[in-house]
Amino acid sequence: MVGEMVSTVLRALARTRVTVVYAVMLAAMTTALLALGPAIQNRIISHASTNLHNLSRGHVGTLLVSAFVVDAGPIYVWLPGLVCLLALAELLWCSLRLVVAFATGHIGATLLVAAGLTAAVELGYLSTDVTRATDVGMSYGASAVLGSLSAAIPRRWRPAWTGWWVAVAVAVMIVGRDFTDIGHSVALLLGMATATRFGHATGWTPVRYLLLVPASSFGFLMLADSTVALVAGAGLGVLAALLAETVMRRPIRRTVSTEWHASARRRVTSLSSGDHL
Repeated sequence: MVGEMVSTVLRALARTRVTVVYAVMLAAMTTALLALGPAIQNRIISHASTNLHNLSRGHVGTLLVSAFVVDAGPIYVWLPGLVCLLALAELLWCSLRLVVAFATGHIGATLLVAAGLTAAVELGYLSTDVTRATDVGMSYGASAVLGSLSAAIPRRWRPAWTGWWVAVAVAVMIVGRDFTDIGHSVALLLGMATATRFGHATGWTPVRYLLLVPASSFGFLMLADSTVALVAGAGLGVLAALLAETVMRRPIRRTVSTEWHASARRRVTSLSSGDHL
């Protein structure tokens, strides 16, 4: 019995090896930062940040390092939800596609936001203080992974799911407090677009449906990180989900109705032909 349990756990860990390794690295880095104290912690975060100051000086290594430095509060608040999200995506898409989705969001959204900030600073819309703003963490990558789930959701619920998250992204960009809110929304949309090239997901099981609950809850709270964003995102998301469901189901119902009438006409024609024989 014990041997079977150990074997099951090992198989599960092997199928989510990227998630496990990344979670362990995040936990180790976060613990080390806490142990080093606030002064050194702030210095490391400053050097790892993908802000305009670092990127403009050619510190492209921050695009990688920043994914392992998280400044988002106590680790027990965000790590369990992140693990559920990454593990679900890895089970559905496999390890390589998980890495592709995460990297696309983390690097792609960072560069797009940096380009937008550069233009805003040059045109005088933003203060130069933004060039040294802290920008570290896994949230852009995680947002893209969340977006990649849209292509894996069962076809029956995909319109409502996609409509919900697109609306949430739009709401967050509208009411967001800073550039990271825009980055999260951009990363989510990048993940959705990237996953359209992934092909078919491996399929859903009861465990994966169970993981979807904390994964999506974590994703929503990560995107909508203020009361206004929560209310706006939820409200607009519900409306968009209902609209998407209505619009996408109408052609299906019309097709079913057309097929039924065509079948009925064929039966009538067949019966009529039989009367003449």
